[in-house]
Amino acid sequence: MGNSSGTPETKPEAQPPARSGRPDAPTTGKRRGEAGEPATSLAGWLGARSDAQLVTLLELRPDLAVPLPSSMAVLAARAEQRASVLRATDDLDTLDFAILETLAVHGVTRTESNGAPLTRDQLHVQLSERVPAPAIDAAIERLTARALVWTSDDGLHLITAAVEALPWPIGSTTEIPDSLTEPEVRDALPELTSAARALLDKLASTGPRGRTRDAAPGTPADRPVQQLLARRLLNRIDDETVELPVTVGQVLRNEPVTHPHALTPPTPKPKKQTSADVNAVAAGEVGELLRHCTAILDSLGQAPAPALRAGGLGVRELRRIAKQTGIDEPRAGLLVELLAAARLIEKGLPDPPPEVDSTDDFWAPTPAIDAWLEAPLARRWAALAIAWLELDRMPWMIGLRDANDKPLAALSLELRSPHAPRDRHAILGLLAEYPSGSALTPADIGRVLAWRQPRWRRHFRLEAVEQTLAEAASLGFVGRGALGSPARALLHGTPTSAADAEAAMEAALPAPVDHVLVQADLTVIAPGPLTAELQQRVELVADVESAGAATVYRISETSVRRALDGGLTAAELHALFTKHSRTPIPQALTYLIDDVARRHGQLRVGMAQSFLRSDDPALLAQVLAAPVAATLALRAIAPTVAIAQAPLGEVLEQLRAAGFAPAGEDSAGIIVDLRQRGARISARPNARPPWRPTPPSTEQLELLVTELRAAERATSARSGQSVRMDGTRTNTAATLALLQLAARVRRSVNIGYVDASGVATQRVVEPLKVGNGQLDALDPVTGAVRHFTLHRIASVALLE
Repeated sequence: MGNSSGTPETKPEAQPPARSGRPDAPTTGKRRGEAGEPATSLAGWLGARSDAQLVTLLELRPDLAVPLPSSMAVLAARAEQRASVLRATDDLDTLDFAILETLAVHGVTRTESNGAPLTRDQLHVQLSERVPAPAIDAAIERLTARALVWTSDDGLHLITAAVEALPWPIGSTTEIPDSLTEPEVRDALPELTSAARALLDKLASTGPRGRTRDAAPGTPADRPVQQLLARRLLNRIDDETVELPVTVGQVLRNEPVTHPHALTPPTPKPKKQTSADVNAVAAGEVGELLRHCTAILDSLGQAPAPALRAGGLGVRELRRIAKQTGIDEPRAGLLVELLAAARLIEKGLPDPPPEVDSTDDFWAPTPAIDAWLEAPLARRWAALAIAWLELDRMPWMIGLRDANDKPLAALSLELRSPHAPRDRHAILGLLAEYPSGSALTPADIGRVLAWRQPRWRRHFRLEAVEQTLAEAASLGFVGRGALGSPARALLHGTPTSAADAEAAMEAALPAPVDHVLVQADLTVIAPGPLTAELQQRVELVADVESAGAATVYRISETSVRRALDGGLTAAELHALFTKHSRTPIPQALTYLIDDVARRHGQLRVGMAQSFLRSDDPALLAQVLAAPVAATLALRAIAPTVAIAQAPLGEVLEQLRAAGFAPAGEDSAGIIVDLRQRGARISARPNARPPWRPTPPSTEQLELLVTELRAAERATSARSGQSVRMDGTRTNTAATLALLQLAARVRRSVNIGYVDASGVATQRVVEPLKVGNGQLDALDPVTGAVRHFTLHRIASVALLE
């Protein structure tokens, strides 16, 4: 690790091969024999387990059941495979790993002395000073339920590969720690030289052990290794090996600091809030969330965003959306990800296509937004909340730099993280364990989760927990650091969770108001969320000036014209404000509405492709004499009527740009709403992600265990006369004769059978009837009559 120039060269040392607590035990062996005889192998121990215990094992480790094991020996071999063991240890806590490590250390010792395995009582003696006895027994049950530990008499045997799953160097639990505390480490790091800090960073990222010549006694004290040894930031193993202490590595990697020697979980003290305050804050965020999502949908509907070649949304397009909607870029990125997860926006070619000559994909709204926009606020929130909970992406990483120093784009593949839903559920689930109104700091959450799942502790870094909680607060899950009632209902995971969460959010949201306050400066104040009908009409006649608990709208000539274009009349606008305003109507508003309405609609546009008509012949003549008439190819067909070859929307736009105030009408002469509805893009089929297979049900696992018992019985049965099928007529006749003989004399047979999936199994049955290409036989394990197709029977043997 050192060189002559004084610059350390880190050479991480590979960890020594894991040694099991039972290195001399075979992976398979004889099954349990006479009653009371202890199991001498994992296969024998599994065979002695009850059906319920085997079902629990397959629920905890479903990979053991695929494909169906033919015997307990095969099941035991799978249970000892390294990949399966590593998966099975993901959910173990620090105490579980402490027991595994204790058994591993004792296994090395007893192997050298040829001693007996560690007993349950001996394990209690070693750990009882640090953890209560019931907790030790519960941990042993968790380990045996996963077949990571098995027993013979009172001895505890460790699966060999379990040692490789330890999240820290072996010995970290069993040896009393003599290292710096977290505050001491943080105080010492700024005082290090750049060379010493680089050495620590390399060991923290590559492995705790390193090889060096500078660890030997007599090395100059100014060498980086000697400086770190003197400060206890490194531990000396021998003259050529040093090791990074666990606490130092956790601090350097910005992980929650939890020492392996602490066998009881951290007990943070939550800050108490009232449930009403928490729900009120969360509901306030929901109002902003839905308003901003609607604004983004409108922006993408009017101007679909080109998709990057890799499929994401470019930085420039995200910045444009943020500017148009008045939302900061990080929040815009989160909402775009959320809308895509809820399938409210999609990538493809929208209809109508954007006004660019391109066949590339665009990000645009889907037809689902029409129903979403019309749904109640609580239901709209529930759709977004469920999408975020199951989102296998990390939106908070938008804008961070990748390995090539390029910013991560929204909706890009680089943001995908299969473990994101699991981490999200773990963080929010911890908050849900505390009473309503309990707030925990991100540091406390990280420490508890790191103790519970030390193999996943890097996922609970302070930054990751803080960003996840920030997203949860933006979506109305969390208020003032505590989990709201709607989020608690959603996390229950029951079939009615979505409905319960929607009902809780509806109760938390402020009751909609049916009145506004019209001010003399032509602003309209909504003192709370408006009723759906009133909000739709107010937004038609006024523009949002500022949003929040009380939204401020601004009325202008343009907004009044928009309302008239939408089909409202001047009388209806006056009635709208007279009915719903709690303040007197200012005279300026009355004049504005009357003035715009007087000029609005004097010139009307229809379709010829389009037509123009006016009760004032002079006004129509003025239009025909203007330059816009040539642009639209207008032609008079009567003193008050002209036709155009341009579409209706273009005629309205061009005439307004020329200074006229036309209105669109339908065939009955009624003014129609010609506002643009925005682009739409068809949503793609929502296929189930291949990385989330549906786990087998308890009934399926019970049937699987029954099949395994039958196969095990067939494997251990002693056979007499036998016939193996080879496809010849003589052989087939001999098989039928043997089965018919067994049916007559009521003798059990061991048959080799290949099912429709091509899986070969052995089973013991009692033939009842042979005929019509089928064997009807009694299954002695379940007592049920089974039917076997004769041509799928590969072998038959009478049992002695």
